[in-house]
Amino acid sequence: MPTEAIDPPGISWLRVSPKYVTVRLVEWAFGNLIAVALLSLPLALRLAGWWAWVPLWLAVTVPAVTLLLAVWRLLLIPRQVRAIGYAERDDDLLIRSGIFFQRTLVVPYGRMQYVDIGVGPVERGLGLCTLKLHTASAGTNAEIPGLPADEGARLREQLSARGAARLAGL
Repeated sequence: MPTEAIDPPGISWLRVSPKYVTVRLVEWAFGNLIAVALLSLPLALRLAGWWAWVPLWLAVTVPAVTLLLAVWRLLLIPRQVRAIGYAERDDDLLIRSGIFFQRTLVVPYGRMQYVDIGVGPVERGLGLCTLKLHTASAGTNAEIPGLPADEGARLREQLSARGAARLAGL
């Protein structure tokens, strides 16, 4: 259910690339499969008879619950990627994310210190990048992941030019 605080009226959001789902799936696979494998070690050692002191119910429950949570997070990934959006306005950039806990971040062009683009190995293979905006506040976590590389380059140049113009006007 959209709210006016999250979706200001008159804003048309641009979405990140659907290929970003693949990046998130790879990240999910590495993190969760390793965690489930490590948490299954007590079960394997119990079944092998080396760790007889571990209760079987505990050795089964911990990896099973972890696996269920991982599958739930896996099912949410495509919807989470579709929820990421950004919009360029005259004086600021809006970044939107989240499904359950939605967030809209406003970064005024005059507050930007520099614009950073990062590319990981999976993103590079898919032609994507992540744009990060840095302000004077250390708490600013403004990033747009999953941008096509050409759109990231365009945004970097445009945001840098708008930031320089706003600073020159001070």
